[in-house]
Amino acid sequence: MPLKLSLKPGEKFVLNGAVVQNGDRRGVLVLQNKASVLREKDIMQQDEANTPARRIYFPVMMMYLDEPGAGRYYDEFVLRLTEFMSVIRNADILADCVAISKLCMEREYYKALMLCRKLIEYEDERLGNVPSSVPADSDQR
Repeated sequence: MPLKLSLKPGEKFVLNGAVVQNGDRRGVLVLQNKASVLREKDIMQQDEANTPARRIYFPVMMMYLDEPGAGRYYDEFVLRLTEFMSVIRNADILADCVAISKLCMEREYYKALMLCRKLIEYEDERLGNVPSSVPADSDQR
């Protein structure tokens, strides 16, 4: 099944490890076969992995973007997930952690990555950070 990406002007994304940027107009890209694609908003730099949930997200993202080298990131993922689970008492979040682990073992990294976003949202709520679903520039829309 093809993947259709609608791109904003100038929007960046990663396609099989290459950073690609859309031109100055809206564009549509249709991928006809399996590829690792990650939009700019879902890309995390290593220095942004500065909270427990983000330290889980980052190695999962790297496993997704570099599937042949996923083994290099797996141990870090396991360590960070174990640390996170050792201090969480919320049953739903713990269930999400187990699901993320299973998805990673099944090499379903994109699905695991999207589930990791729930961990980040949970963490942000608990730490009093701005929820990740609210844009930082949401002053008057």
